Amino acid sequence: MTIQLRQICLVAKDIAPVVDDLCSILGVNSCYVDPGVQKFGLENNLMAVGCNFLEVVAPIQENTAGGRYLERRNGDGGYMVITQIDTFAEHQRLRQGAIDAGVRVAHEHSGEQWTLTQLHPGDLKAAFLELEYDKQEDFNGRWFPVGGTGWEDKVKQDITVDFAGVELQGDDPEALATLWGRCADLPVTADSVGRPSIAFNNVVLRFVPVTDGRGPGLGGLDIKVADREHVLREAKARDAYVDDSQVMICGTRWYLNDA
Repeated sequence: MTIQLRQICLVAKDIAPVVDDLCSILGVNSCYVDPGVQKFGLENNLMAVGCNFLEVVAPIQENTAGGRYLERRNGDGGYMVITQIDTFAEHQRLRQGAIDAGVRVAHEHSGEQWTLTQLHPGDLKAAFLELEYDKQEDFNGRWFPVGGTGWEDKVKQDITVDFAGVELQGDDPEALATLWGRCADLPVTADSVGRPSIAFNNVVLRFVPVTDGRGPGLGGLDIKVADREHVLREAKARDAYVDDSQVMICGTRWYLNDA
């Protein structure tokens, strides 16, 4: 069984300046806007990060899940961890395992080509976890949240190459890791400094204590960068610079790792 991190979703109060910052600092391109999210009271924009994707959503009406999340975490931040599962049977097995662990299904869709199960962030304590299955079973190919195909010519990897990790924060990192590990059916191990971690196919999820006063959530992302100087220069110009190894965009810590 293989789980690929295929997409990260952030939530913002105002979408345009956040997308502008992300594209300029990270050197990525917008590749799709999905009108379908309007039924959830949201607007969105998706950017290609290698063959994976970064999405920003923003509420366009009152009393949306995204709006409540902004209020709960006091501003912009990480929202969803979206994965692609290698087979339909494994998707269904993980879905049932999450339900057996007491995690509710917040939303689902099933079609001939694509199946989605969105697990409830209230039960997962830190963020939504989406399990998605595509009939083509290609981690580098078709992805329905960006319209399937047509995004390939927007891939630009001379500055940001890909995702490398996800940082989830909680009041009890060990318990949080155990819960996510059960939903992913993956072992919890320790990283090089002893933090509980789970290894997906292409990234590592690590679980850390809350230290920023914002409560549990998706607090940070690791990215592989080919041009650190570009990232730091643009971050300084846009008041997003933290230090030479970290920038802050959309209320999210971006940790820079040389590709």
